[in-house]
Amino acid sequence: MPLALGLLLFAALVRNAQIANAACREALEMCFRLLIPSLFPFFVLSGFLNRVGLPGLLGRVLAPFAFRLFGVSGAGASALPIGLTGGYPAGAAYIADMEKSGSVSRQEAERLLAFCNNSGPAFIVGAVGVGVFGSVRLGLLLYGIHILSAILTGLFFRGKHPCPEIQDEQLDAADPALALVGAVKQATSSILSVCGFAVFFSVLLRLLDTGGVISALCTFLASRFGFDPRFVRAMLTGIFELGSGAAAMQGLSPCPESLALAAFLLGWGGISVQFQTLAVLAESKITGALHPAGRLMSAGFGAVLAYVVGLGLF
Repeated sequence: MPLALGLLLFAALVRNAQIANAACREALEMCFRLLIPSLFPFFVLSGFLNRVGLPGLLGRVLAPFAFRLFGVSGAGASALPIGLTGGYPAGAAYIADMEKSGSVSRQEAERLLAFCNNSGPAFIVGAVGVGVFGSVRLGLLLYGIHILSAILTGLFFRGKHPCPEIQDEQLDAADPALALVGAVKQATSSILSVCGFAVFFSVLLRLLDTGGVISALCTFLASRFGFDPRFVRAMLTGIFELGSGAAAMQGLSPCPESLALAAFLLGWGGISVQFQTLAVLAESKITGALHPAGRLMSAGFGAVLAYVVGLGLF
């Protein structure tokens, strides 16, 4: 089956080379305009802070309530603010760094990954709030819903046994120069993987659209369930790639349904984010088995909360 799909994709790529080239150029432009400026500094900063002892410092501060809330160590709980400010997949990269350095165990890292790898405020407020709905207020509302959804997901994946806190000998800060060199090298590798998957899925979506697959699915689902075809297109593209889904949402009128769709797509992140996450986990022992379930749960919480709030707004 994978071989057949690969051959079909190869044939479609050869047959629609110009379309694929255009999609690739547009995706690369998006990487240079959006992904690299928003993610690369966070990758470097989170890697640097991890190396100079941030998990240990926050571990002591957060330890008293980290286990009560999420069943994780204080060091592990530090991944949540990183993930909620850095955007996909900065949270995953930070967790992978902690696992490799011994700040958290592999088992704890798996649970952290279920709720600490999230979309960031720059994308939610800028690309969705302003870009889709033309409203900073709605963007901030979606960001608040996104945070609450992550917390609720964390409560669901709460551990039942105490996680060991980082030992004193692990709290010694590394040499800042070496820490920065290591952080930049790792961030460069991570951002290349992220952009690579973003480009691939953008080209794949364009080929599926050119072949009529997405249009056929949109027509079927819209007629079957009575949805707006633009709503269905945004949902289908967003399931694959978040940026494309946000672009497809432009033109939808603000209503409870469109707000719920935006929250769902932001919580899920797209199949592209799943692969981006696996790429940044490659050098760690983390399998990422709980990540898809965590993202789906966060997406579900977000959609319900956004719909309920939307009923009171529109």
